[in-house]
Amino acid sequence: MYGKPSPPTSDENNKIFKILVKIQKTLNKKFNPKIPKPNEFPSHLDTPNVSSTARTLCNLLTRTSPQDIDNALSSSGIHPSEECVHEVLKLSYNYPSSAIKFFRWAGRLRKHSAHAWNLMVDLLGRNQLFEPMWDAVRTMKQEGVLSLPTFVSVFQSYCMAGRVNEAVMSFDVMDKYDIDKNVVAVNSLLSAICREENQTSVGVEFLEKKVTGKDEGKIELDGDSYAILLEGWEKEGNATKAKTTFGEMVIRVGWSQDNVAAYDAFLMTLLRALQFDEVVGFLKVMKDHDCFPGLKFFTNALDVLVKRNDAAHAIPLWDVMVVSGLLPNLIMYNAMIGLLCNNDEIDHAFRLLDEMVLHGAFPDSLTYNMIFECLVKNKKVRETERFFAEMIKNEWLPTTSNCAVAIEMLFNCDDPDAALEIWSYMVETRVRVLDVSANMVLIGLCKLKRLSEVRRFAEEMLDKRISIYDSTMNKLKEAFYKESRSSSARDKFDAIYRRWKAHVKL
Repeated sequence: MYGKPSPPTSDENNKIFKILVKIQKTLNKKFNPKIPKPNEFPSHLDTPNVSSTARTLCNLLTRTSPQDIDNALSSSGIHPSEECVHEVLKLSYNYPSSAIKFFRWAGRLRKHSAHAWNLMVDLLGRNQLFEPMWDAVRTMKQEGVLSLPTFVSVFQSYCMAGRVNEAVMSFDVMDKYDIDKNVVAVNSLLSAICREENQTSVGVEFLEKKVTGKDEGKIELDGDSYAILLEGWEKEGNATKAKTTFGEMVIRVGWSQDNVAAYDAFLMTLLRALQFDEVVGFLKVMKDHDCFPGLKFFTNALDVLVKRNDAAHAIPLWDVMVVSGLLPNLIMYNAMIGLLCNNDEIDHAFRLLDEMVLHGAFPDSLTYNMIFECLVKNKKVRETERFFAEMIKNEWLPTTSNCAVAIEMLFNCDDPDAALEIWSYMVETRVRVLDVSANMVLIGLCKLKRLSEVRRFAEEMLDKRISIYDSTMNKLKEAFYKESRSSSARDKFDAIYRRWKAHVKL
């Protein structure tokens, strides 16, 4: 690993080094330190798990003055491995001039790999040093290590610099470098174009002029081509263009279960444009062709529809998702059940509750409480009673607030026994916050004129130091004082009142 670098051993190496020197001179002349911004790329200072050798070399490159780097590297005694060269280059994008000197020095020790050359092309391109970048590309061709990934890097660098025309020109000359202009190359350039802001229409223009035109010969696009375009329209929020592209995709490449990314992007564009009827319509068409978007789309779509409280579109969307074989998780089930309950779609909510276990999503406290709350809100007395029993059986107690409103509803709907059953269970299970439910019990019994039970429950509540509200005591007083059948009714209330007063003072 260590040792003094040896001089070039062949005319071939001398030729390569002359080219590298030319690149260095061009770089020194053209490099503008303002492009890109300093420290725009990862460095050895902020990257974890950098090898000790690579860190030493990076420190040398960044801390040594430019004119002394060659001597410092030569006297370092380091003989970097191929992997170490790759590592140093990846961490040297902020210092292209130093990286070139390192690359030239390391090339004297061993022949550079194709990956090392690709890193150098990418490094130069990302720093907008395009003339040296092409010098490197030409050298790679001479070395026999030029490949499509090299041009992918060139495409990306030009597009990131806002020089799309030059990226297209690079595509045009690929065959001169013995690289095929196939659909993968097309997709690589198309992706680089569409990744930039508001450039999807430019990507479409490239396809029309350079790919499907008669002069250049026709390249058959594939599902990935259309997925790239549809993702571009999604980013730009252009639902109209997305529909046109989707229609062309169906005509040219047909329906395929492999085009999930295209379906995802297309439907998300419609969804974000709030075209919910269109989303449901296209989903049904996809279902007829046994093609579906992925779980990511359904998750995002459900989130949008829940926020808009739109159960009408969520129900058919959910049904298509389940038919497609995708398994919703507990979070998705709870979101959907919550949406259904908010819209009083209780039958649909019960259907999902029954099926979720079959899909490996087991209901939790939130699941049960949302349905229980919906039953109470809609005064479903018998269903509330039965569902409460099921909750207890499955050891999911309603929340204290749900218990309180359930007790109030059951008293108002003439089912006091069910209300008292809930109260008894709350006391037995030692629920901490009982005050609201306790007051609902007393008020409910008062309305039914069951004063003996009012007295008994009130005393038990005071024994347990449960708070009885002033408003509740006023209702109790009114009920007891109006009782004419028993001369002791007022005395019974007064006894409760004295205990309550003492309890309040404590």
